Amino acid sequence: MAAEQDVEVEDELAKAQRRLRELKTKISTQSKKNFMRERDVRFLDARIGLLIQNRMALDEQHEVASRLEDHDDDEVDHYPDDRRMQQYGNLFYLLQSEPRHIAILCRLVSLAEIDTLLQTVMFTLYGNQYESREEHLLLTMFQNVLAAQFETTTEFSSLLRANTPVSRMMTTYTRRGPGQSYLKSVLSEKINNLLEHKDLNLQINPLKVYDELVEKMEMEQGGLPDGFPRGVTAEVAQSNPTIQAIIRPRLKTLMDIANSFLSTIINSLDQVPYGIRWICKQIRSLTKRKYPDATDHAISSLIGGFFFLRFVNPAIVTPQAYMLVDGIPGNNSRTTLTLLAKMLQNLANKPSYAKETYMIPTNPFVEHNKQRTNKFLNDLCEVVDFYEQLEMDQYMALSKKDIMINITPNEIYSTLSLLQQHINIIAPQETDHLRILVGEVGPAPAQVPRKENKAIELPLFSRWEMPIQDLTMSLMSENNITQYDILYMEAKSIFVQIIRSLPYLGRPPLKLHYIAETAGTGKDAQLVHKGIKVKEMIRELEEAGVIDKRDNHQFLAEEISNELVHLGDLKLKVMEELDSLESVFKTILDHNNYLKSQLESYKAYLQNVRMQSGIGAGSSASKKQVVGIGVEVVDTRPGKRAIKAPVVQGPFKFTHQQLEKDGIIVETEVPEVRRQNIFLTVSSPIPGTFIISLHYKGRDKPVLEIDLKLDDLLEKQQDGVTMLDLEYIKLSVSKTLQLLTKTFMSRNRTGFFS
Repeated sequence: MAAEQDVEVEDELAKAQRRLRELKTKISTQSKKNFMRERDVRFLDARIGLLIQNRMALDEQHEVASRLEDHDDDEVDHYPDDRRMQQYGNLFYLLQSEPRHIAILCRLVSLAEIDTLLQTVMFTLYGNQYESREEHLLLTMFQNVLAAQFETTTEFSSLLRANTPVSRMMTTYTRRGPGQSYLKSVLSEKINNLLEHKDLNLQINPLKVYDELVEKMEMEQGGLPDGFPRGVTAEVAQSNPTIQAIIRPRLKTLMDIANSFLSTIINSLDQVPYGIRWICKQIRSLTKRKYPDATDHAISSLIGGFFFLRFVNPAIVTPQAYMLVDGIPGNNSRTTLTLLAKMLQNLANKPSYAKETYMIPTNPFVEHNKQRTNKFLNDLCEVVDFYEQLEMDQYMALSKKDIMINITPNEIYSTLSLLQQHINIIAPQETDHLRILVGEVGPAPAQVPRKENKAIELPLFSRWEMPIQDLTMSLMSENNITQYDILYMEAKSIFVQIIRSLPYLGRPPLKLHYIAETAGTGKDAQLVHKGIKVKEMIRELEEAGVIDKRDNHQFLAEEISNELVHLGDLKLKVMEELDSLESVFKTILDHNNYLKSQLESYKAYLQNVRMQSGIGAGSSASKKQVVGIGVEVVDTRPGKRAIKAPVVQGPFKFTHQQLEKDGIIVETEVPEVRRQNIFLTVSSPIPGTFIISLHYKGRDKPVLEIDLKLDDLLEKQQDGVTMLDLEYIKLSVSKTLQLLTKTFMSRNRTGFFS
């Protein structure tokens, strides 16, 4: 551990380790950015459909717009003051170092809230994906969450299968750097090889094969022969000898490819990230404890549900989303990949062909591979626990002052909001440390605009920190470690550092007094300090009888030599890991660029759809429209658009009396004597957006002006909100919609409603 954290030595290993640490930090940071961009893409995907239907609320529109904004580095940072920083540092240290709190919170939040929480947990609180302490704490949290899931699930068959916050957590965990790295190294080559055979058609659904054959016959022969009707049932297609003859060789090829994929996955056991395997181990352990009568097959099925369903299969079905391939798979390849994923999933589950009887012929693949797959899933679970190492990690963490997380103001807001909402369940006692800290922090800070939501570097430290000497005594008493054991380990570490800085001193046999003397009398101030310190430590250890000068401190010298050999091997491992992670980082950057291009497409597409939602939402989204207000729109896929500048409509004038008489104004605070001097104007600068202004005769500027979106009115009407509050007057939502329809439709042949 000391060697990995050493910052004072400047040999090749130290330089490589420093590069590795920097690369791991970059991967962790970029992974978080990708997760956030993926959320944006998912959100926009769903919302643009609503916008086309004229059914998106105003606040949702603002959120859509904000997700398409880029961060502006010139904005003022929202840094809390020193007192707040200390409170947040205490709170997030407690949340990080005691994962049970987050575990409870993850179970309490709704599915709508889980993504925001997961962003903070996976990529901020435990964001350093390659740092053992954070990874182990995160896995401890998983253990808590899984244990609770097993306790509360009533039916074995539904365990870990439904789309719940817990299953979303597990999927998100697999998308971190180590999981992505594994998928790329194991699956990328296999999938790319498959994609090279674009014409390889392995469709085995008889109905679809029949349709393909019909289409081919019509093209080649100009019609269909007798006995070959155009539309048939699945049973008829399946019993057709011609269709059977087409499917038979396809089935064999498909099973050969599936066997090849499966063999590659099974042979990759040692490459599977430790965290993925440890989660599999917990699933097995919890199943055996909660369901002692569960069969080995049932247990393997649960493990496979996580490993295949949540981890491997999504990457096989959509390899472009995981950056495993350069292009987007064609139709044939996509079909093959989907069938492969189904076959792998059937290995983990008991195959159910109620809806997909055409998969029954793939049963031999399942039967043939069931045993070796079960063995692989069990072998996944054979990893050591980390509790002893975590105890030492926590001890080391308390002795350091440089634990940092990068967290945004809005992450602080959302975490605090959720904690305050559920504090009575998470920390019910008045003396609970978490309750005390949440109480001291007070109300959650206001959210900031997306552009200003930049990361804060937050130092973490414990409010209830023990002095280091107390920690040392605690560690010694709990683990039977003596003061001289700690002195011995520290001396060994310093000798290793000296020899790494002055490699010629490492020639055997090691003479520890000579090494200490040489370092202590040199010109390098750091080495002089180390030499003098370790010389004194040698004297103390000799006096205590831990080492013996007469045998040239043989045991300590041997351990130092072994450590140097280990570090030599470590250097090779570090260089290998560097190469591997460089590839991972490139993949993550490529994925980030892919997501950015998607968001750019949405930016263009959204402008286009806004136009259509305002002027003809009921029309086909793929047709060209030319409308009477000077807007021409071509709505195609993201990135393809043709928009001419809109012509502002209005303003159109309406008197207070007229609107009151027509029931559009339902409540008014304007004194009766002044109502004859009040009028409203309505204009439409762009389709679907209206400016409503309240004027008083004789004044140049309006008394009140609001920006109203069509979507907002429609949303209010749908939610049963009857009145629109304009401060001095209240308008009927339904009659305002009628007024806008009549006013603007009468001037256009094409309206803005479906």
